Parts: sequence; structure tokens; C-alpha cells
Amino acid sequence: MSVRHAISRGLQLARSAIPLGLLKPAGRVAAKLRPERFRVGPSVRTAQPQAFLPSRYRYYRTSLRGLAGQLQSAGVRRLYGSGSPRNRAFCLAFGFGVVFIEQQLDEDRKSAATCQEIQAVFRRKKFQNPLKQFPDGYKLEDYNIGKQIGKGSNAAVYEAAAQFAPPKENGSKSSLVELREDGEENETPRSLTCCSLGNFPLAIKMMWNFGAGSSSEAILKSMSHELVPADALALKQEKEKITLDGHFGDLLKRVSAHPNVIRVYRAFTADVPLLQGAQEEYPDLLPARLNPAGLGNNRTLFLVMKNYPYTLRQHLDKTTPSNRQGALMVLQLLEGVDHLCRQGVAHRDLKSDNILLEFDTDCCPRLVITDFGCCLAERDSGLQLPFNSNWVDRGGNPSLMAPEVATAVPGCGVVIDYSKSDAWAVGAISYEIFGQHNPFYRAVGLDSRSYQEKQLPPLPSIVPADVRSVIRLLLRRNPNKRPSARVGANMLHLSLWAQKSLANQDCADMCKLADWLLWQSAVVLLKGCSGPSGNTVQAELQRCFLSNLDLEDLRTAVGFLFYGQAQRQACILSV
Repeated sequence: MSVRHAISRGLQLARSAIPLGLLKPAGRVAAKLRPERFRVGPSVRTAQPQAFLPSRYRYYRTSLRGLAGQLQSAGVRRLYGSGSPRNRAFCLAFGFGVVFIEQQLDEDRKSAATCQEIQAVFRRKKFQNPLKQFPDGYKLEDYNIGKQIGKGSNAAVYEAAAQFAPPKENGSKSSLVELREDGEENETPRSLTCCSLGNFPLAIKMMWNFGAGSSSEAILKSMSHELVPADALALKQEKEKITLDGHFGDLLKRVSAHPNVIRVYRAFTADVPLLQGAQEEYPDLLPARLNPAGLGNNRTLFLVMKNYPYTLRQHLDKTTPSNRQGALMVLQLLEGVDHLCRQGVAHRDLKSDNILLEFDTDCCPRLVITDFGCCLAERDSGLQLPFNSNWVDRGGNPSLMAPEVATAVPGCGVVIDYSKSDAWAVGAISYEIFGQHNPFYRAVGLDSRSYQEKQLPPLPSIVPADVRSVIRLLLRRNPNKRPSARVGANMLHLSLWAQKSLANQDCADMCKLADWLLWQSAVVLLKGCSGPSGNTVQAELQRCFLSNLDLEDLRTAVGFLFYGQAQRQACILSV
């Protein structure tokens, strides 16, 4: 309801109220609604009716009941006092009109309460560490190490299996991590990979150690960013506190478990071994005891994680996902980025090489974000980084650096806001997911520092319109006009699950949306109780959506969706 509509409704009521002698009841109502009762509801965050009052009226959005009482009282006083009839009628009419806005606020409070109740139900699920039950795993000798499966600029990754795992009943080695295998696919050689994963369900990441020294304290301090996604039991208790700058201090922030963020099960320091292919793949990075010409230190950090068969780049090089799978993959990345942002962590190096992939029982790709070596996770800075000189590290891959980061100029008081930078990178990676070249790669690609939004190449027309709209919004240059990862994820959730239920509805009517949320919650709970379907990618995404419900974010997402649909309809009509 707009302010103009509210005033017109108030004028209509005022015309009918004056001849009916309803002024005395109005006066009694006004007496109860005095200015000291401005605060509405409890002190917790309340929903704001952005659909019918602009943000500049934020004060009145939180004190409408008191405003209505003041206006009605003023109208009653002026009726028997001074003032023109026009002013008296306007005050009384506007007072009645604001009452209707207050009714909308009551409905919003009910919808917000519904969201909070649903949140409480779906946030109870915990993700278990498969090594939690074992007291071992803090030494390199506890693992059988296989072949190399990856190598980057900071580390090499090897497949591994835990020696301390009990054997299965059929006599085969225990996988420790439940890995779900699909049926055969022609596009990718799954069979060999699945056999390898069955024997080596874990992966060990060996970091390169050039200048951190060989003491465990120095190594953990230098490579502490890699421990941001570490489990609570990843380090031994005596290693949980390390020496920082001569005094005891905590490690960087730790993010809680999430299905779309890698989990580090074990982290320990050990002597660098001579692993398979080391002399050929990275001879200069070995310590002098293994290679006289090597530059590495004797000890380094090892991380134990789940073994994933592909990186996103490897998968996309062999196959192009369907439109629905592509939408689910973009949605997973947004859910993972939102989880990091909520805990004050910015990845700052999102690219298809740093995203791992496996398949669930329904042959749907499951994505996880990995490699946190460039992340921003300081406890005292959140997502804001003071940028007072060019020596400050802005992050990893320059090609996928958001415009507000790439164009930042160092100076006194300059701060880089990373709250929406990872979401921008997801928008760029989305082109790769839908079979296109990343527009910010290659020498002829766009430059994030200077590109214009109209220069972005169009996505294929077969990609759903709502998905194309989300990707375009994520790649807006101005972060103030760019949706957050949470809002972008909500847009895709509503497009995937609620397209029919919410078609052609007023975006301000949140009651209908709340009813649909309750229905969706019941469906997800019933599916989760009925069998293994609760572990599929789609079920995980629905749980993430319901566990992060926020009325403000939902309203913004619905507004973006309806605005995009209205624009497309206008284009069709103009043609």
C-alpha cells in the first residue's frame, strides 16, 4: 500500500467518521497511543515495510503507531480549536491512513515470526566430522598416501586413506566418508574415479613452505588462513593456541560446517616426505635433505579433507550441465558465499579451480568452495579491510576481482568492503557453468576495473530468464545496486521452488509467501524423514534456504524477481 493510497483511504474514512460521531472513540484511541509508546514489538530486529514506504522514512517505519496517535490527537484538538478545516481534515485523514500502514506492519511481524520459527527448526541439523570418533590422525604415518591428484601455486594434493579406520564387514577398506556414486555417464570417466575414491576417500594437502621456518608455531601462524574451514577437532588441543607476536593468541576465524564449503578434518605439521612424482613435479620446492637444490623447509603443514573427484573446471571441460543443474550449481555457490559472509569471511580467490565437485544419488553436481589461502578472516576486521598502502593484500585472482576491490586507491581512511565481492565472482563463474567463456578471462576479456554492464555478453536464450537476471544483477559495477549473495540465492530458490505458487502475486503480500514457506517446510521435513532423499543436493539447498530465512531479504528478492518479470513483459509488449 502506497502513502497516497493510505491517505486516500484515510480521507474516505474521515468523511464517514465525522457525520457518524466517531470522533470521541478516535480521541480515546489517540489517548492510548501516546508518543512514549513509539516502540513497536520487542527490541529484536523487526521487519520493515519497504514495499510501501521508502527507506528515508525509516524512523516512521519503527514508530507508526505513535505517529498515528499524534496525528489523530492533533486532528481532534484542531476540530475544537484553531486551524483551517482543510488542515484539520488532513491531520485526521492522515492519522487514519497511517493506521492501515500499522496493520501492514502487524502482518509483517507475523511473517517475520514465521520465518524465525522455521529458522529454528532447520538450524538444528549438524554436519558430522567422519574422523570425530577416532583419536588418531594427527601424524602423517596414520595415512596411506596414493597418487597426486592436484597441484597449485601453494600446495600439492594427494589421495589418502586412514590406516586407523576399522575394516568394513565385507573386508574392504573403510571409506570413513560416505561417498555417493552415480550411474555411468558417457561424458566423464566416472568408473575409474569411483574405484579410486573407494580406496582413497580422503585427500591430503601438503603446503609449500619457503619462509615460515620449521617450527610448528611458525608454520601454523604463517599458514593459518588454510585453517579457516577446519573442524573443531582438526588440531590437537595443545596446538589450538599458538604463539603470535610473542604472546598467546587465537587463530583466525573458523567457519562452521556447510555442505558447500570444504571441511578440514585434520591439520598437523610433519617432515616433508618424498612422495610419488615429487622429484618430477616440484623438485625446487623440496627441502635440501631430499633435493640439494631444493628451496623448501624440512617441515610443513598437512591438511586432511574429503577426496572429491573433480574440480569445477575439469568437469566443465568435459560436459555442459543442463539448465536446471546449472541453476542449482550457481545456487550452491551463492549459498556457500553467503555462509562465509555471515561469519565475516571473504574468500577473495573464487574461481573454477578452487571449487570441487562430486555427484549425489540423483546425479546432480554438488559443489564445495575450497582453498582459503587468500581469504580475509581477521577477527577484528570482518569484511572491511583498511587499505592505506599498496602493500595491503587485496586478494587472489586479479581477473575475478570485483570492481570495488580492483579500483580501490590506497589512502588514509580508505576501506575496501568485501561483503559483495565474492558474489560478483560467482556471477562471472556462472558464464562458465552455462557453457560460455568467462567474460573476464583471456587477453581480450573485459577488465573488472573499467567494463560497462552493457558490454557483458548475453547468456544463451535457453537459460531461464530468472537465472539470467540474477547473473546480470550479480555483475553490477556498483555494489550498492548489487544484491548480496543471500538475496541472489533467495531469488533462485523462489524461481526454482515457488514459481507456480507465487506467480502474479503482489510482492508486498508477504502473508501468502509465509503460507508457502510453511508448506515448503512441511514438505522438506517429510522428505527428510522418508529416506535418503534428504541427502541430495536439492534437499540440502532447500534446508539452507529455510534455515536462513529473513523477511527483509525475502522481500528484496521478490521485488527483484517481479521487477525483472515486469521489464521482460514490457519488452515483449513494445515489440
